[in-house]
Amino acid sequence: MIDTSFWRGKRVFVTGNTGFKGAWLSIWLAELGAEVFGYALEPPTEPSLFSAASLAGRTRATIGDIRDRASLGKALAEARPDVIMHLAAQPLVRLSYAEPLLTYETNIIGTANLLEAARSSPGLRAIVVVTTDKCYENREWPWGYRENEALGGYDPYSSSKACAEIVTAAYRSSFFNPDEPGGARMASIATARAGNVIGGGDWAADRLVPDILRSITEGKKVRIRNPDSIRPWQHVLEPLSGYLALAQALFERGADFAEAWNFGPYESDAKSVRWIVERLCASRPGSVGYEVDPGPHPHEANYLKLDCSKAISRLGWRPTWDLEKTLMKIVEWDMDFSSGGDAYSKCLSQIDDFEKSAGAEE
Repeated sequence: MIDTSFWRGKRVFVTGNTGFKGAWLSIWLAELGAEVFGYALEPPTEPSLFSAASLAGRTRATIGDIRDRASLGKALAEARPDVIMHLAAQPLVRLSYAEPLLTYETNIIGTANLLEAARSSPGLRAIVVVTTDKCYENREWPWGYRENEALGGYDPYSSSKACAEIVTAAYRSSFFNPDEPGGARMASIATARAGNVIGGGDWAADRLVPDILRSITEGKKVRIRNPDSIRPWQHVLEPLSGYLALAQALFERGADFAEAWNFGPYESDAKSVRWIVERLCASRPGSVGYEVDPGPHPHEANYLKLDCSKAISRLGWRPTWDLEKTLMKIVEWDMDFSSGGDAYSKCLSQIDDFEKSAGAEE
């Protein structure tokens, strides 16, 4: 799925590079030989994968707010990228209830700022705007949503990401359209909608796997909100491999791939919160089990699955690690780091394992 020769020497601008997914993507791109230019706020947690992997010294990172149009434009102009990966976001559903305006400003206006700045980047060829599986109007269906389903969102986070999809589509049609005046010289833009991403190096609050691992380390019972909620869980390398494949397709074939894409697990890996908790607790010594937090809690969807047929058939992308192996890799990463292991080296080791697994299935 990943053409290693394509990325060698490419200049890649990654927004949100100090976050969990952005840090993993920066590590992978650097290993592929790309020149990585990051733009993001200070790392959102302590510890953070960005700091633990010493990415400030391995990539060119600019600390800035995606809402600051002048600062963002300056950083993008200096980077002169071939490819943009836009991951900067307010990514938490529950925080969006507490900070709705921050969520809308970051996820909608931040995306518009990035696309506006990209209009003045002459060498740019491909833009991947990362949104979420929660951008769909959730109807509690037991089957996966396809890319042509209606967008929507009950909560501020979900609706902000649906809006980011609409903003991106408007910029694609108005300013990056080869059929419009001047559009032929512009980059091609696609959006990417991933499932619930998990992996080593995530210390965020209000995310299931980090909450489980913290509770086990502290010798406390894991408190969960919605034990029967179904989510499309996937290792962080799964969607990242999709973003890389999509960016290359945009770079090489342009408008043929300038649309929305789902990157999720096979349906068999859409599991309940309870399933995840029980597996992780059983895998770690010292676990004292879990309990259900009765709330009250703000609304969250019960069923959410993605249909990834399009990415499988047209991009040649497919899920690589099943959920059992994903959880094993998370425990392996966490235990290695807890015992003093090097975060960057461990990420590289797991990227290498992932690439070998993907190659073995071809």
